[in-house]
Amino acid sequence: MASSTLDVGVQRPTSPGGKTFLGHPRGLATLFMTEMWERFSFYGMRALLVLYLVAGTSEGGLGYTAAVGAAIYSVYNAMLYLLALPGGWLADRFWGARKTVAVGGGIIMTGHFLLAVPSTASFFAGLALIAVGSGLLKANISTMVGHLYDGPNDPRRDGGFTIFYMGINLGAFLAPLVIGTVGQNIGWHFGFALAGVGMALGLVQYLMGTRHLSARSDVVASPITPAEKTAVFRKAAVWAALAVVFFGVVTLSGRMSVDWVIWPLSIAGIAVPVLYFARIKRDKDLDEAEQSKMKGFIWFFVAAAVFWMIYDQSGSTLNIFATDSTASTLFGFDFPSSWFQSLNPLYIMALAPVFAWLWVWLSRRGKNPSTTMKFAFGLLLIGASFLVMMLAMGAAAGGAKVSPLWLAMVYLIQTVGELTLSPVGLSVTTKLAPAKYGSQMMGLWFLAVTAGDCVAAIMQLLVGDATGSTWYFASQGVLAVIAGIALTMYRKNVVRMMGDVH
Repeated sequence: MASSTLDVGVQRPTSPGGKTFLGHPRGLATLFMTEMWERFSFYGMRALLVLYLVAGTSEGGLGYTAAVGAAIYSVYNAMLYLLALPGGWLADRFWGARKTVAVGGGIIMTGHFLLAVPSTASFFAGLALIAVGSGLLKANISTMVGHLYDGPNDPRRDGGFTIFYMGINLGAFLAPLVIGTVGQNIGWHFGFALAGVGMALGLVQYLMGTRHLSARSDVVASPITPAEKTAVFRKAAVWAALAVVFFGVVTLSGRMSVDWVIWPLSIAGIAVPVLYFARIKRDKDLDEAEQSKMKGFIWFFVAAAVFWMIYDQSGSTLNIFATDSTASTLFGFDFPSSWFQSLNPLYIMALAPVFAWLWVWLSRRGKNPSTTMKFAFGLLLIGASFLVMMLAMGAAAGGAKVSPLWLAMVYLIQTVGELTLSPVGLSVTTKLAPAKYGSQMMGLWFLAVTAGDCVAAIMQLLVGDATGSTWYFASQGVLAVIAGIALTMYRKNVVRMMGDVH
């Protein structure tokens, strides 16, 4: 976000000594490895998280019900994306991207090692630190990839981001196979510690390779003034004091439980994007065309929220189903249930190039689906995946263990849906963004994940023991299918709102 306001002339040579990384600036290797190890730590811990939450105390877990465990997972995932907004703001106003990523990596590493301590208090403190650190790192490391190139028209730029994207999925693929195996077969806290080691490796090589990064990553784009800093610290102190008083009263009354954390965070995760849209709607600086585009964007935002509400349950309700109701043997080979979490990144690495080629091939023939239809396909597919889960749940009735191929099919359908919606959503967000909100709109787009996960958390708490039942999956699957049909029926209206964006 900061690069658009800076002179390319401040950039140091991108390939000291003539060395490159696959034909790209040497700094790409540093960022590739940093993101790969960060994703390794994140997805490895995520593969164990809900399983540890719902495992009985005799098994070393925390003994929560499936509903509460899934809700904790959903809120945690939602906060990662919500905290990316202040993470980007801190880089722009205080530290610059390079320092912010280093601080974020250190906080993430500390959080993972706190998870390794056999204490409930340290566990939740660790989750909070990982969420904060991920917000700092996630918001800025992609920006630093952009800094390596000579502006948006550098012919190597798209290829660089593709290589970086593969690092994300490589880390996500390997993590459950390694950390999941250790956590389930040796001990939960050993798995969490291994995730911390992964982040430590990523942080060390980041600090060692930082000299290869662009000088633009050091620049604070819009330094905060002393008056603004005082105002920010004052507001932060007030909100922190209110939180301490609120939870102090609840604790002293003897009513403190995890619900008192999940509900406020879930409501906040839904309220923030609503308030943000309301603020933009009231902005008199936006002309009629820009306001119309924002109305069209709301359709895509809601569709994305419904999509992520279901998709992100791969690490919660589907992970529990994998452990409790799915056979862990295929073709005579035994494996931990957490390995199912490697299917999505594996499918992504295999299918992303196919879809990139497919859209170009269809475009050349004038048959490339519109953005609205691609979103509709995504909703229909994510809905279909939960309808398949409904059938799988029915097949597991009475304690039967179903074939692993059920979940393999569900994850395949979800991945195809992701490839029709997620990359297209990033693109249409940049196209529909009013000039005044160019950078902020990308943060608003990621809030669709926050909103969807928070709705899932509330729903999981409300349905309680019915979480994971056939009607639980069926109702959400039908909702997504209806949303996809509605978007298809109203696509002409949405296209009209989009104006000159196609």
